Amino acid sequence: MTPTTPLQNFDDSTLHGGLARSDSLQADSPFTPRASLFDACHVGVVLRVVLLVQAFAGVGAMFVTSNPLDWLLWFSLLTGGVLPATLAWLIAVCVFKGRLNRLQVPGQWLAGTGLGAVAGIYACGLLWMMGMLPMAPWWASGVAGTLLSAMVLAGLFWRAKARTPAATAARLAELQSRIRPHFLFNTLNSAIALVRAEPARAEAVLEDLSELFRSALADPAESVTLAHEIALAQRYLDIEQVRFGSRLRVQWNLDPGANAARLPPLLLQPLVENAVRHGVEPSASGAQLIISTRSRGGAVVIKVTNSVPGSGSQPGHGLALANVRERLFLLHDVQAQFKTAFKDGLFQVRLEVPL
Repeated sequence: MTPTTPLQNFDDSTLHGGLARSDSLQADSPFTPRASLFDACHVGVVLRVVLLVQAFAGVGAMFVTSNPLDWLLWFSLLTGGVLPATLAWLIAVCVFKGRLNRLQVPGQWLAGTGLGAVAGIYACGLLWMMGMLPMAPWWASGVAGTLLSAMVLAGLFWRAKARTPAATAARLAELQSRIRPHFLFNTLNSAIALVRAEPARAEAVLEDLSELFRSALADPAESVTLAHEIALAQRYLDIEQVRFGSRLRVQWNLDPGANAARLPPLLLQPLVENAVRHGVEPSASGAQLIISTRSRGGAVVIKVTNSVPGSGSQPGHGLALANVRERLFLLHDVQAQFKTAFKDGLFQVRLEVPL
């Protein structure tokens, strides 16, 4: 229906954050460790912790100043002691998170707050050496560091817990999608039609279906590689190619340098399925589908673009894609981008994740 060129020239400037339509998610290998209490190695986490501690320093400076200029001076001097101690705590937690996560939960909290106490004493020492503290309040600084680190650990604990319901909901959505009667019925019918005429192709269809079910029933993981996601999406499209034939026109523009990027399990396949359901199924002439990946500096850009027949198909509820976006940001925080756009009969989903 729509030639390849307009899809390739889709303008990124038209993309905007929002919900689209999709129906599936899952998990599979290669696996990485699950979310942890000490998952402090993200830019977003570091930024929030620094801002939290700086906010406390700013409030503390108000108790010893009487005008904005004096407050700014004291705040700047306090930052010289508080900021290095905060960064030292973050670096220690990030470097040793593997060992810390092997501890029991009480041990994790004890270790984290203990490091906070050390960081507080370190900040006190820096301020004392700068001459800001005539008498160094070592005990008070240690307690302050303990309390602040406990607050940060509580936030990280909530963040780790937040991944569990998101992953569970995604897994349920994937199971419902993959075991949809009409999907299974259509796939088996396609295989039956090929058994006598093209037995090898029928076997390939059944192998692809088996792989999709195996992935759907696998234990959930925190992330998989983009290369794995591409392979799974290709299996799905191979099945649908048998069903739709020339109506499904697929183009892959893949950058091998982007394959190592990490994604939540089954993030690409639902976007591809969405394109088939809303682009190919409603159209007698089919639709063009382009999946592209590109490594750009320290990030990877992933695009799924499809033509939409007529004035566009009926929109879905957007719940599944909201789940996709939530899991993407839970994994990569502020380093991730998720945008959608509909323009001139083309629908595009654009993801950006760190490499």
